[in-house]
Amino acid sequence: MNDQPDAVTLVDNQGWDPRILVVRCGDLVDAFIVVSERYVVLVDTLINPQTAAAMLRIAREQLTGGRQLLAINTHADWDHFWGNQLFAGPDVAHPAPIFASRRSADRFRAPEEGQQFLAEMREHEPGRFDDVRITRPTVLFDGRLLIDGGDLTLELFPTPGHQPDHVAIFIPEIGALLAGDAAESPFPLVHTADGLPLLRASLARTAALKPNTVLYCHAPVTSGPELLQANIAYFDELERRCRAARASGAAARPAEAEDVEALIAFPLAEAIPTDIKADELPDLYRRGHRTAIRAMLEWLEHS
Repeated sequence: MNDQPDAVTLVDNQGWDPRILVVRCGDLVDAFIVVSERYVVLVDTLINPQTAAAMLRIAREQLTGGRQLLAINTHADWDHFWGNQLFAGPDVAHPAPIFASRRSADRFRAPEEGQQFLAEMREHEPGRFDDVRITRPTVLFDGRLLIDGGDLTLELFPTPGHQPDHVAIFIPEIGALLAGDAAESPFPLVHTADGLPLLRASLARTAALKPNTVLYCHAPVTSGPELLQANIAYFDELERRCRAARASGAAARPAEAEDVEALIAFPLAEAIPTDIKADELPDLYRRGHRTAIRAMLEWLEHS
């Protein structure tokens, strides 16, 4: 058993541009450090101040030659921004602007909900989140934002669906895409019927960039651009099977079905690549698959 489940390590470069550093937090999530002529950019800040501090120690080695530190939140899910307090607010260790979509502000409009979730996480995993202070991003933008790093340009663009505030980052000079949670292995998680077409459009938008390198927050670094196509294929097949089930009458009352995988004849084992074993996946993805089925059936009903 790993006695340091949140250990932050630098992943060995496996062929991508060396100005992108991949930082791994245990088995939970990857974040990124982009080193340009002008800036050292943290893409997400991990899960608590301890992991953010470990990421900052790696980044500090690159803060030479007058480079400034910046941070980006791909979206306001806890495993991507609960380290923000090191860069803004009363606990700041290294002040830095934190960029995020303006839509992320909508997710802070009921602060009591965020605090309630934090309290639940603290109760569930004592010690892990005790020092977390939920800290908002400090620079909000609409639509597309360009960060001119001198040699590299970071193009932040909306990729909603997984969450409404999600942004991905494309670096055109090297054809690199930092996809965040807009795509992942074995498939990105969608929570609502309304979010489903948005997520599929975001996948299409990222694939249309034809990136040479794609790095994800929840996928092996060797996944490459092929994972974008696999994610697109997952939702295409999900739609096909849901349409077939509706046409046959099998999906007449999906809300009453206990086993929606059987309802549309699309078990998780068939929905994932053959090199992944369904019984070894975190339960998050079985629940995610079932949620996606219900979302697709609802979307088809109203589309």
